[in-house]
Amino acid sequence: MRRFAGKSIVVTGAGSGIGRAAAMLFAAEGGQVVVADVTDQAEETAQTIVAAGGVAAAIRMDAGDEGDVARTIALAVDRFGGLDVMFANAGISGGMANIFDTDVALFAEVLRVNLIGPWLAVKHAAPLIAARGGGAIVLTASVAGMRSGAGSPAYSASKAGVINLATTAAQQLSGSGVRVNALCPGLTETGMTRPTFDYARDAGKLDRLGRLNPLRRGAQPEELARVALFLASDEASYVNGQALAADGGLSSSHPVTRQDYGKTAV
Repeated sequence: MRRFAGKSIVVTGAGSGIGRAAAMLFAAEGGQVVVADVTDQAEETAQTIVAAGGVAAAIRMDAGDEGDVARTIALAVDRFGGLDVMFANAGISGGMANIFDTDVALFAEVLRVNLIGPWLAVKHAAPLIAARGGGAIVLTASVAGMRSGAGSPAYSASKAGVINLATTAAQQLSGSGVRVNALCPGLTETGMTRPTFDYARDAGKLDRLGRLNPLRRGAQPEELARVALFLASDEASYVNGQALAADGGLSSSHPVTRQDYGKTAV
């Protein structure tokens, strides 16, 4: 029996990467999926799902815009009769500038998409999921939100906020039947990180990516998508308010090259 048969599901950032892989897996497991992305690639993902015999509807949305989030969730209700699962996955990197070279506008934009976006997802999705008798919300955070050394200051701060949002939301939804968890990926080949992977391939240095984790490799989107599906499924029925790292073991120590104040890391 397919795990998400008849379930109504929203996936944001579903035009590529982890979101696209998750949307396709949800559909393959019987889910009716609203595929949302800030780009036109949402339509491509939806078409791929339908061509494979699945059920999907596409919508273009800005994850940090409340009106867009509300319209996306309303589409799930209109098309599929309600909402059972919300996978708030959309995010941006914001580059790799340090604290002193990051301007206020960039920091604010990273927080708007990466943190305000998941908060809006919880705010608008949770009541509808509760009305269906319960379900799951999965927020994409990052190992960068757990400790330093895995992302820029803006990105890391935003993802630390997502982890805390998951724990806070789980508590405030006590008794509703709505579980909220954060997925914390390590280095994964997505649209956001593809330039890094492509550069490494072209330079013959692909084996160096992910070398600090015990598995000594980066992840593919499907590997993270499967973890998201677990957190959204009844198999994780007693998992709530948690931050689950899927990072090849990186966060077991978070080894990094230290950068002294005023100097460049080598």
